[in-house]
Amino acid sequence: MRNIILSILGVLFIIATVFISKSLIDNKNKPKPIAAKVIKTVFTDTVNNTTIAIVIPANGNLTAKQRVELYSEVQGIFRNGSYLFKPGQNYRKGQTLIRVDAAEYYASVQSSKSNLYNSIAAIMPDLRLDFPDVFQKWQTYLSSFDLNKTTPKLPEITSDKENYFITGRGIITNYYNVKNLEQRLSKYTISAPFNGILTEALVTEGSLIRNGQKLGEFINPSVYEMQVAISKSFANILKVGETVSLTNLDKTESYTGKVSRVNGSIDANTQTVTAFIEVENSNLKEGMYLEANLNAKSIENAIEIDRNLLTDNQEIFVIKDSLLDVMPAKPIHFSDTKVVLKDVPNGTVILKRPVPGAYAGMLVQPFVENNTNNNSAE
Repeated sequence: MRNIILSILGVLFIIATVFISKSLIDNKNKPKPIAAKVIKTVFTDTVNNTTIAIVIPANGNLTAKQRVELYSEVQGIFRNGSYLFKPGQNYRKGQTLIRVDAAEYYASVQSSKSNLYNSIAAIMPDLRLDFPDVFQKWQTYLSSFDLNKTTPKLPEITSDKENYFITGRGIITNYYNVKNLEQRLSKYTISAPFNGILTEALVTEGSLIRNGQKLGEFINPSVYEMQVAISKSFANILKVGETVSLTNLDKTESYTGKVSRVNGSIDANTQTVTAFIEVENSNLKEGMYLEANLNAKSIENAIEIDRNLLTDNQEIFVIKDSLLDVMPAKPIHFSDTKVVLKDVPNGTVILKRPVPGAYAGMLVQPFVENNTNNNSAE
């Protein structure tokens, strides 16, 4: 029985081996499926070299071109004026901004002016006897002397004798002492240097003002400036008087300004040059944030494409006989989203949009817009 069983198992093993071998041979000879060629549809553009204007984007905050920080050079009580000293208050040129109580100081000025008058009056008899030729002009000066008005200029001294006589009596010294006091008296009143608006008020009526104390800020709200930093490569190109387009952050308002000043030095840390843009508009306020586009220069025989179409090797993809190829390009200027290229021949077909996984030799076909449906609808 054992021999019979082993014989049967041997026959079965041989039969199984034959079937397995036949199956492997049949699978080996089965033809492999042919992969279908995939043609990528791409958006294309044809190169047409033109003159490209280089526009430099910049941004900054507006500051008033005419701005005055108000400080006190005297001490006293802040007295009420015609208008409240509050932020937002408008003043015309020459109107009083701040008036400090000067009653005590005014009395000392009047005393000094009286002393000057008395000194001149005391020498009049001597002038009549010793200098009759100059007596009349000094007499006229005394007649026009008014204690309630600014001290008039002394008569012109025409001879050395007259000079020695007048100087020896201390007239000239007293005169300049009075003028010095009058000059300081004028500092008790601060007037508006131009038509403008008060933007900051640090004191109120009735408060004690001290010497050197800051009182507020006064600006002209009709003309503003914006300071921007430009790359040093454009330092020699940016010109004073260049027109600049300005917009707000929401792109809802646009303004026109001009380059008023360009700094002559370059910042050593940032390698930028500072330019100042002047703009006038009744809707503008100090501190507003604006974006500017400065026209730096124009590049002839160039094209402008998206930055993501330029490879890291400074090459762009072109289409030749339905295949992608690469072409070296010469970038001239980079912006946030665009790049300006030169040395790309006219008529060259390039990609208009980036293609994921693009490589030289990829089979592509240009996208053709189907207008059939649109025409049927019309």
